Amino acid sequence: MHRFLSISSKSTSLKNQKQLHLPLVSSVSSATPKGQSCSHYFNQKSPSLGSRLGFDRFISSGYFPNRVNLRGHERNGNGFLRLKGLVGEIRNYSSETDRESIDYDVVIVGAGPAGLSAAIRFKQLCREKNADFSVCVVEKGAEVGAHILSGNVFEPRALNELLPQWKDEEAPINVPVSSDKFWFLTKDRAISLPSPFDNKGNYVISLSQLVRWMGVKAEELGVEIYPGFAASEILYDEDNNVVGIGTNDMGVAKDGSRKENFQRGVALKGRITLLAEGCRGSLSQKIMKEYKLREKVQAQHQTYALGIKEVWEIDEKKHKPGAVLHTLGWPLDSKTYGGSFLYHMKDRQISIGLVVALNYHNPFLNPYEEFQKLKHHPSIKSLLEGGSVLQYGARTLNEGGFQSVPYPVFPGGAIIGCSAGFLNVPKIKGSHTAMKSGMLAAEATFGVLHGGSNMEAYWDALRSSWVWEELHRARNYRPAFEYGLFPGLALSALEHYVLKGKSPFTFKHGKPDHEATNVAKLHSSIQYPKPDGVLSFDVPTSLHRSNTNHNHDQPAHLRLRDPDIPETVNLPEYAGPESRYCPARVYEYVPDEKNQLKLQINAQNCLHCKACDIKDPKQNIEWTVPEGGGGPGYSVM
Repeated sequence: MHRFLSISSKSTSLKNQKQLHLPLVSSVSSATPKGQSCSHYFNQKSPSLGSRLGFDRFISSGYFPNRVNLRGHERNGNGFLRLKGLVGEIRNYSSETDRESIDYDVVIVGAGPAGLSAAIRFKQLCREKNADFSVCVVEKGAEVGAHILSGNVFEPRALNELLPQWKDEEAPINVPVSSDKFWFLTKDRAISLPSPFDNKGNYVISLSQLVRWMGVKAEELGVEIYPGFAASEILYDEDNNVVGIGTNDMGVAKDGSRKENFQRGVALKGRITLLAEGCRGSLSQKIMKEYKLREKVQAQHQTYALGIKEVWEIDEKKHKPGAVLHTLGWPLDSKTYGGSFLYHMKDRQISIGLVVALNYHNPFLNPYEEFQKLKHHPSIKSLLEGGSVLQYGARTLNEGGFQSVPYPVFPGGAIIGCSAGFLNVPKIKGSHTAMKSGMLAAEATFGVLHGGSNMEAYWDALRSSWVWEELHRARNYRPAFEYGLFPGLALSALEHYVLKGKSPFTFKHGKPDHEATNVAKLHSSIQYPKPDGVLSFDVPTSLHRSNTNHNHDQPAHLRLRDPDIPETVNLPEYAGPESRYCPARVYEYVPDEKNQLKLQINAQNCLHCKACDIKDPKQNIEWTVPEGGGGPGYSVM
């Protein structure tokens, strides 16, 4: 069955909703009567896009009781329109035998900096060339920015190119870096070192706020954004070309049965599909393997780190808006790469965190507990005392840099942002490079749809851009630390201050992170101090501050390829490292009825950091997307 939709209005104001005979649904609780779909209110020949996606049934069934109205009139309290979809374009719609399918010109997975930059740039080109192409962005978070925790030193270079008037358009970027310090920590001292970061002209921001603002800008250009929908599979045609994505089914019980509110996933088909899932994106990983994208350019494996972060509110007398601090050394040992950061944001808030490279050797190391120790350092403790924690979160980040960038183009689309891995490690920044990659991919996409070129233009443009130049200059910084902390400092200083990124050689990365884990018998157990409840906290307390929420009655999104490996390999050989590298206590070994330790997976705790997918010694854990809208719920702070 094929139908066409044409809606002339590009506004979702209350006035226009009445003209279009839309139901004025102000909350999920004020849904249409049971058994009566929202499409009852529409001209049957022109159902709304939200209706075709099944939102009418989500509302009428009472599904997503904790979610803000999916067809909200106007904007939510953050100024971001959570769902629009009423754009003046003609869209092909079909009802397949097992699920609904909607065609777009461009489908983007992920409403982060890269995905939204791609959407905005593409629509800008549409306006410049008077072309009418449709763009859909799907986001697994309950709203745009929900999976991005505050606290970021932002380099505005890409934003200056994308939206040059951002300062006049109330972008949430208003705390310039005021100081930039770099310390080497011992257990009791902080030794000041020359800062290599060069943050002049940068800003301390909430990245969550920024992507919300970018979402508004994208919608003003006609981009359709759908938060709360998780892309769970890649769609292929008969020639093995990517033709879009499928969202996961909703309302499936833990045992796999269909609940009363079951909703089949939707096929969102695009002439071009852009994957902007962030670090270790599940679909991006499958695409790289399917098309051998690393092998195509002899890229090395990706290396990763785990970042654990808190947002605090501190005493106003101690708060210095724009102050930036980075550290190396304690609490990590000299063989483990990592460091801490502390950024003074606005409104007495600071963002503090610890980044631990996931190629650490000791299976007894616990990144979460190392972070708790950090806050008791005398130079950190004095700042935090008298303050309170507002939020907690964790996320992995790419550290492979230049050597690990795969060929980013596949038949039918491209990989952009941190899904491909454009983080500049010595800068500790990746938002600006992610945004630029999205913009370049958008330009290549427009060339394909409007000018008949091909997506390989993205790869060519990327290698000619300042992103490539930046990554090339920084390429030897991270692998230098394969030799340990002090040799790494010496080599990186040589690269930065003397050779200035122009060395004639390129270091290689060591083993993949999961292979770097030693067996337990080579190390001693680490005894961490108990949390004091003032500066340091247990995992359940921190997890509560992340606002993490998953429907308990759904299939686990953390899957074991071999269910026996935890008890036969991980526990006896590595002392169960998954119980320590996870910052949310998802994995626990608990005794069964025979008093034998068995792995218990508390999937509802998951922060979507992806550490388990990376660090498991036998790569036995597969991270997949849960129901859309699940996971952390980081606020606008």
